[in-house]
Amino acid sequence: MTKTRIVAAIEMGSTKIATLISQVAIDPVSTETSINIAGAATTDSRGIKKGQIVDIEEATEATIASIEAAERMAGYNLDTAYVSIGGAHIHSQNSHGVVAVSDPSGEISQNDVDRAIEAASAISIPASREIIHVLPREFIVDGESGVRDPVGMSGVRLEVDTHIISAGVGPIKNAKKAIQEAGVKIEDLVFSGLAAAEAVISPTEKELGCVLIDIGGGTTSIVVYVDGALTYSGVIPVGAKNVTNDLAIGLRVSLETAEKIKLALSKKPRKDKIEEDDMDLEGLGVTEVRKISRKTLLEGIIRPRLNEIFTMVRIELEREGLSVRIPSGAIITGGGAETAGVVDSAKRMLSLPVRIGIPRGVGGLIDDIMNPSFATCVGLLHYGAKALPNENLTSFGKKIRLPKMTGMFGKVIDSIKDLLP
Repeated sequence: MTKTRIVAAIEMGSTKIATLISQVAIDPVSTETSINIAGAATTDSRGIKKGQIVDIEEATEATIASIEAAERMAGYNLDTAYVSIGGAHIHSQNSHGVVAVSDPSGEISQNDVDRAIEAASAISIPASREIIHVLPREFIVDGESGVRDPVGMSGVRLEVDTHIISAGVGPIKNAKKAIQEAGVKIEDLVFSGLAAAEAVISPTEKELGCVLIDIGGGTTSIVVYVDGALTYSGVIPVGAKNVTNDLAIGLRVSLETAEKIKLALSKKPRKDKIEEDDMDLEGLGVTEVRKISRKTLLEGIIRPRLNEIFTMVRIELEREGLSVRIPSGAIITGGGAETAGVVDSAKRMLSLPVRIGIPRGVGGLIDDIMNPSFATCVGLLHYGAKALPNENLTSFGKKIRLPKMTGMFGKVIDSIKDLLP
């Protein structure tokens, strides 16, 4: 019998706060999952700049408004949700762990894998930082590398290469407080770039090597996959809002007007000399400017800022020695992926194949969310759906989730859990 669970996602971004509520159906035989969106809502982001909360009260109010709107649409009150976290405070590093197999004459067990991952997690980080992800890249059994799942194999020495993502303790606590004030328990905090990758990158692209560039409102997240494993992740503090600011300054108009002009450019693509046409802005409700040349906007204002963003991405890739290990190219997603000329700028500055990443793998009420700006939120649903079939197992650093107890014993267990950190 197919099991159905509720999985919710909350993205707290610099531009919008999005909430998705989905029904995840799990086939007990094949363990395949299908995700159907039952509720979706967005509100304008308040109290958040460059991915970090700067006003906890405003951020909480905006989050509550988004959650309540999604609950009304889905007809379901949220208890738990997967929440994204981003910002320039996100750092990553690769680590290596080695352990002796507990039973050298037998097979490698899940306990051996967990001990190896724990050994790789024993890194020195400042007290102001907290590890949010420990992701195995590959296992090495008795010197043989390239092992994806060593459980059941024979060996005496088990090694693991991991990718560790950490975040600032302050931003983590602020995000948790904003969500908890809305009456929702956080199932897991997920790096926004990792979540977006779940929604838009194919397994083939991960295997061949690719880079995901998630252009948000205030930041741009970079995620690199090599040989099917996450190898590098980082955040640069420049996003699509910088393009809007440049338009406002260059044209001497308000930020609202600049945003309207930017959206009009992206929604009216024409192949016949689009850059040489004049834009008639009266239909957009713009009063400060009547007409303006597309070429002036694209080449004079928008393109230089996009070139700057992709130049910073290229510098990060070259510094890590990854620019020649991503033949599948770049996948651009996030709200900034809808900016006019973004693909051309990326091709020019990165010298890689480029495509726009559209979220996939979900059904239901998807008319308004199948665009790059919802990649992170949809990716959170994929992340949560993957955790469901194995929720009683310990794998890749996940904690064991025991079946819910009922009666007096269950109340005692719940009381103990409330006391734990």
